[in-house]
Amino acid sequence: MLDLGRLRALHAVAVHGSVGAAAAALGYTPSAVSQQISKLERETRTTLLERRGRGVRLTDDAHQLARTAQQLMALVEEAEVRLEERRGQPSGRLAIGCFASAARGLMPGALAELARRHPALDARLTEVDPHLSVDLVARGALDLAVAHDWDIAPLPAPPGVEQAVIGDDLCDVLVPRRHPLAERAAIRREDLAGERWITQPPGTVCHDWLVRTMRAAGCEPRIAHQAEENHTQVALVAAGLGVALVPRLGRGPLPPEVTAVRLDPVPVRRLSALWREGAARRPAIRETVRLLQELWPGVASAA
Repeated sequence: MLDLGRLRALHAVAVHGSVGAAAAALGYTPSAVSQQISKLERETRTTLLERRGRGVRLTDDAHQLARTAQQLMALVEEAEVRLEERRGQPSGRLAIGCFASAARGLMPGALAELARRHPALDARLTEVDPHLSVDLVARGALDLAVAHDWDIAPLPAPPGVEQAVIGDDLCDVLVPRRHPLAERAAIRREDLAGERWITQPPGTVCHDWLVRTMRAAGCEPRIAHQAEENHTQVALVAAGLGVALVPRLGRGPLPPEVTAVRLDPVPVRRLSALWREGAARRPAIRETVRLLQELWPGVASAA
């Protein structure tokens, strides 16, 4: 009989693309994941992973087995949901994916409160890009994701995934303190034509929003520097190297060299929680989403 834990390890490699990423998602070491898959290869007498450069690729047999593993995991999840429903209390493991600024500004308090209220619940957080987290939920690699989208760049949920709004996160334009726009109470997008921008790399939600918004205002943004972390973007603005559009959540206090200016209309990104339809009855899902919505007003007002 095939071992479910080993199938779960193979499925994680298929979803995350590497042994290292699968290990991080499962909370194991890469060596432990490799050992699980080696044992699965011996059990099935089948080659599942092939070396490719510094990484590995799944064989055709491995992809087929990973799809079967996903179906088995869905059955296990259904059994766990029913048991948790009968207990009536959040329990078991809950894998949560969250983008960086919410992982810093929202989730620490939420996870601490979950642990206090529900000691039988083992909630585990993984930082992941919003574009990836929705798919990871749909494929069963995450139980719950906290993602965001923007007013002109929605992040639709695929079939089989439900979502609920947590709240709206406002964004400001950050400029160097001696910048000509720093004394303005509010500015419009047209006022930013010709500025040197500091933003996230292409393919991220924030980068795509900036490009589309500035183009809609009739100007192509001059992207000078790219940095994934908001704190790095703030440091670059403080050095006088450009301006940045940075959400308030997780931003923290600004250094004296940086001024936040309101952009009119104010850019808004909406935070949502997403989960699979099959897990919607699970008390752990319902309680976590309810808690995030409960905590959001206080988090937003403090940002």
